[in-house]
Amino acid sequence: MKILVIGGSYFFGRVYTMLAAPGNEVTVLNRGTWSMAEFGAECLCADRREDASLKALEGRAFDAVVDFCAYREGDVARIAAHLTKTPTQYILISTADVYRKWTGRPLTEEAPLEERRFGGENGEYIWQKRLLEKELEACCARRGIYPTLIRPAVLYGPFNYAPRESEFVRLACEGQTIVCPVGAPGRFQPVYVKDAAAMTLALSGNRKAFGQAYNLAGGTVDYEGFLDAFCRASGGRMRLRRLPFREAAQDPAAFLPFPLTAEETEYYDGSRIAAETGLSWTPLEAGLEKTWNAFRKLWE
Repeated sequence: MKILVIGGSYFFGRVYTMLAAPGNEVTVLNRGTWSMAEFGAECLCADRREDASLKALEGRAFDAVVDFCAYREGDVARIAAHLTKTPTQYILISTADVYRKWTGRPLTEEAPLEERRFGGENGEYIWQKRLLEKELEACCARRGIYPTLIRPAVLYGPFNYAPRESEFVRLACEGQTIVCPVGAPGRFQPVYVKDAAAMTLALSGNRKAFGQAYNLAGGTVDYEGFLDAFCRASGGRMRLRRLPFREAAQDPAAFLPFPLTAEETEYYDGSRIAAETGLSWTPLEAGLEKTWNAFRKLWE
């Protein structure tokens, strides 16, 4: 299969490319900060927001496009315009945050989508992803391309540039204790990045995925469960200081990147993608052990 990966050199896209390249013809288009040539991918250096550099795509044929770095309205349309040979499938990595907020029930792929534009950086991120989903649908309808949407919840694992699990590893390696909120009603659904990549690859070129959306969301966990699992994964090197969650929220030393309260919590049903790919979720502690071993090398 001929796959065009947009992005593909940082976190989710990097792991996808590492899995896809050995058995497929993979072309990675990005600005060239990191090369994926060592994994067997062809590399095209281009800026997706500059039409002149995207001419490198013209005349090339791909079976599937997998877009990991569309963040602003126009990003999908610009790529599609330069694909002069129409691909069969366009996979857009969106976000589970596009669903309508605070419904109080697990959100399947058929749940209502958010149409409100919230303020702030996160609100604008969600709004742009909604616009891009609509843009994908329109572009694919015009060109006869099959769209596929991937909506991740919380991804974790090696190469994650978001300061979440890597920050916990840094604190532990520096000998600092980590504030662990006790009794926090907030829950989240971490997904190991290799699972996300493997499932996305299984949907690439897969007719079952044509015209479909998929949530990437595993089982739920609270702060204490997550940090206890991380502590075990570290071989006991991660030391926890347990505080009632309301005290933890006021502690200036606390690092709290996940939801603390029930009001912040959304639940996503990730059963469709697991059922259709036949793949399963890596147990949390096993994924965190791989994450610990990857990131500790940065600070030891």
